[in-house]
Amino acid sequence: MTEKISGAEALMRSLEHEGVDTLFGYPGGAIMPTFDALYDHRDRLNHILVRHEQAAVHAAQGYARVSGKVGCALVTSGPGAMNTITGIADAMIDSTPLVVICGQVGAAMLGTDAFQEIDVVGVTQPISKWNYQIRRAEDIPWAVARAFYIARSGRPGPVVLDFAKNAQTAMFEYEPQHVNFIRSYNPNPLSDVSTIQEAARMINESVKPFMLVGQGVEIAGAREELLALCEKAQIPFGQTMLGLSVAPTDHPLNMGMLGMHGNLAPNVMTNQCDLLIAVGMRFDDRVTGNLKTYAKQAKVIHFEIDPSEVNKNVKVSLAVLGNCKQTLADVLPYVDEAKHDAWIDGFKPYAEKEYNKVISPALNPTEGPLLMGEVVRKVSELSNNEAVLVTDVGQNQMFGCRYFKYTKPRSVVTSGGAGTMGFGIPAAIGATFGAPDRTVCMFCGDGGFQMTIQELGTIMEQQCPVKMIILNNNYLGNVRQWQYMFFNKRYSFTPMLNPDYEKIAEGYGIPCRTVIDRKDLDAAVHEMLSTEGPYILQCAVKEEDNVLPMTPPGGSVDEMLLEVN
Repeated sequence: MTEKISGAEALMRSLEHEGVDTLFGYPGGAIMPTFDALYDHRDRLNHILVRHEQAAVHAAQGYARVSGKVGCALVTSGPGAMNTITGIADAMIDSTPLVVICGQVGAAMLGTDAFQEIDVVGVTQPISKWNYQIRRAEDIPWAVARAFYIARSGRPGPVVLDFAKNAQTAMFEYEPQHVNFIRSYNPNPLSDVSTIQEAARMINESVKPFMLVGQGVEIAGAREELLALCEKAQIPFGQTMLGLSVAPTDHPLNMGMLGMHGNLAPNVMTNQCDLLIAVGMRFDDRVTGNLKTYAKQAKVIHFEIDPSEVNKNVKVSLAVLGNCKQTLADVLPYVDEAKHDAWIDGFKPYAEKEYNKVISPALNPTEGPLLMGEVVRKVSELSNNEAVLVTDVGQNQMFGCRYFKYTKPRSVVTSGGAGTMGFGIPAAIGATFGAPDRTVCMFCGDGGFQMTIQELGTIMEQQCPVKMIILNNNYLGNVRQWQYMFFNKRYSFTPMLNPDYEKIAEGYGIPCRTVIDRKDLDAAVHEMLSTEGPYILQCAVKEEDNVLPMTPPGGSVDEMLLEVN
């Protein structure tokens, strides 16, 4: 027998039906009936009150990335909805499953320029996987079920529901719905046996295979399948920034990070392999460098779930469509056991050159100010290389991803395609709820930290156990590096006058310590990691430290700079 309830109550029950346990949000006029219904569901739906709607979406992203579940944000109309745009776009390009629910004026007032009315559907259509305006209460169960199915299936992404106020208050007979099929929507394309066999044949015939591993492997939960294939055919692999925790850092076939600030060996060898195997990655320009010179000598196999990514940037010899957890497993029986020792040995001189020129000086300085790389590695090692790395964007991100070590999957939360400064603090908040049993370490620059500094209020209220490390160089460091290298050292508006972070931390009741001398770093990191709840560790680092190696803009992947003048 059905029960007559309000639309707002129906939304709560529909969210619970989809397995939602945590919401990140901020109330307001047009969503007030829904927040009123939420009051009676507090024991089942844990709502985290953020201090700005952008943070609600970034927190939902952090939650989704570490948990593998759909993140959920709940905000009001007008400016509340518009403040979510950056996070929605970020989630779209980085394939993060979200459902963002925005309040909206009543259906009768749509198009009248009513108070806090903005065309959310029109604005978010280009940056969401699907969006829908709920004008009738009766449509709620269907819309919510469809939204979560679309967000989590296939290549994940953000979905936006624009929730008219009249639909929140109207009464109707509620029945939960479940969606696992939508006509004309094919989230998991299938490759036929001949394609699978052709991929295996190309791998078997290759003398110098190289695999590019992206976040799609992480999303699919295909770590075992990937490593089984690489180990059977002895295929070395490099990882995109978002795919860094797909395999352990110390795996013998792991050649390091791809891309503009990646490791030298995997970038150079991309232009020497005879077969390039891309799995769950989209050939981003920061990975490929100059496309005119990218892997022109190699045949290319692309394992990809999203057909629109195939041949978009790099023309491929063979596309293997489908969920890579399935397609990698399908290829494995047809692949021969192989040895490519000579080919793998070819990576070593480049790795040694980078270590001697860049890595060792970054990790083992004997004098001078603290370096970002040594701080990152110290935090990683003292957390047993098992923590979740969250970064903001800039030099902190590059040093963080390069020098942190990974042993567990879903250990990298960073803004990849959009490069969103201000991402770090709220994403780390979400990560503590998505993986409450893990240590969450967030690296941030002094610039990015101030972009969402208000979320220290959320951390204070929730006592989120985020370990926040500010790499403070008194600059917008990444832009300063480009100005140093390409704009004749003209530091146009990149020096930063920073506040007293210790006093700010004191105001929020968060323990804070500042490290200036290298001799104090070990004890400070120990203190941070052993302190229950949140902690801020400010490290005064070298002001003009540069992230190296670096592929210069427009350069080829095998033209990386190991030093700057």
